[in-house]
Amino acid sequence: MTMRLPALIAAAAALILGGCFGGGAPSELLTLKSDQVRPVGSPRTAGPGEAITVVEPTVPASLATTRVPVYVAPQTIQYLKNAFWADDPSELFRMVVSETIAAGGRVVLDPTQYTHDPGVRLTGQLLMFGLDADRMEAVVLYDAALARGQAAVATNRFEARVPVAAADAVSVAPALNRAANQVAAQVAAWVSQ
Repeated sequence: MTMRLPALIAAAAALILGGCFGGGAPSELLTLKSDQVRPVGSPRTAGPGEAITVVEPTVPASLATTRVPVYVAPQTIQYLKNAFWADDPSELFRMVVSETIAAGGRVVLDPTQYTHDPGVRLTGQLLMFGLDADRMEAVVLYDAALARGQAAVATNRFEARVPVAAADAVSVAPALNRAANQVAAQVAAWVSQ
């Protein structure tokens, strides 16, 4: 009986994981990586109100999933077969934006560190983050809002499109990574003005 207990636990875990991914765990998960990285061992200091907090963007329901959307028509969205993010796309995008801004020399705080100094807050909405099937392009569309303490809020819209060779995870994931980095670079330049 003791020998069968680990096997039963493993079988139960496989059933639970299989239920999460519709019949079987994916063989790999997709993620994003920032092109610009803050160097290790480079301490920074920010005066009062100078740090920037990058908040995870809000998303429409179509992006509130680890699946990759395919925009097939203005009112129709499907999901890319066998393509799953390792985390919510909004959080993956937030991390790329944060790292890109930090690589440019700013002190960037995680939202959990926000109480250290309210400083500047970058929020927004990630409107599109997937494959535009008509144009065969990875598309990232982000509406940003920048609040500097009690000053007025500034908004801006950023978009990047990268050609995709095929509608599969192998082609779409790197293109989305490039598009996310292009938008992050645009946002970092805007924030530094």
